[in-house]
Amino acid sequence: MPGMPVDPEPSLNPPRPSRPGRLGVGIISAGRVGAVLGSALRAVDHQIIGVHAVSEASRERAELLLPGVPLLDVDDIVERAELVLLAVPDDSLADLVQGLADLGRWQPGQLVVHTSGAYGVGVLEPARRCGAIPLAIHPAMTFGGFSTDVARLVGCPMAVTAPAAVVPIGQALAVELGAEPFVLPEESRPAYHAALAHGANHLVTVVNQAMRILSAAGVEDGAATLGPLLSAALDRALREGESGLTGPVARGDAGTVRAHLAALAELSDVNGRALDDAVSTYRALARATLARREAIGALGEQQIRALREVLRDGAE
Repeated sequence: MPGMPVDPEPSLNPPRPSRPGRLGVGIISAGRVGAVLGSALRAVDHQIIGVHAVSEASRERAELLLPGVPLLDVDDIVERAELVLLAVPDDSLADLVQGLADLGRWQPGQLVVHTSGAYGVGVLEPARRCGAIPLAIHPAMTFGGFSTDVARLVGCPMAVTAPAAVVPIGQALAVELGAEPFVLPEESRPAYHAALAHGANHLVTVVNQAMRILSAAGVEDGAATLGPLLSAALDRALREGESGLTGPVARGDAGTVRAHLAALAELSDVNGRALDDAVSTYRALARATLARREAIGALGEQQIRALREVLRDGAE
């Protein structure tokens, strides 16, 4: 109607209200984990004030996952950040924390968070003595350093280790990342990390050995051949435990195991090299499997003796 005020056209992109408790986060360094966690923190409105990236690969990763974030020296990051995320290799962590403490860089009240699975907060003690708040978080996940990895954090178990008074801060941080936090005692971190490394890292080694064996045997697409089998085996292992085990050792078929070892000993890869590493791994894992079958009473004494004989070094 004439004379009536006209409301302005609503914006199609209204400003998102700021969220309370947002922090200035500095990341050291832009490895696969650091860049992914930084991207996830940025997605929930924390400000990434800077990232330390030295190698060409880490700089490219920072540009991909943290576009527009300045590349800063470690000293500048620690000086400016309210939360410092240390995503460096395990063997570098202690020296980095101690070195910054010796230089007096850590600040009272500053959150110092590392992502190592093997360490708890003891490694952050030099920072704590300077007044910083130590936290150890570790996602039970593998990352490739790509934007798709951020989605892997959703529902991912995340180990949180911290002094009792600040455990809720670590849990809240994990929840913000989309993860499912659980509290892990300091003394349990090495065994926890060993379990994850053994299950995940060694799985990659075994699967790649299996694909090399298939290639040497003339199977063109090893991944397609193994995919359904390995998916089913992993699902059964997680749901059924040892009762999901199948195969010649589980059945006590020493003759089949002998034939496997003999066949593997004759194969070579595309470069003409023997598959000695695969033979050693097969033998070691078959021995471990046999030990478990014996422990739970799943095999008879004659089967056990026959398998032991086949699996002893030098016996094919």
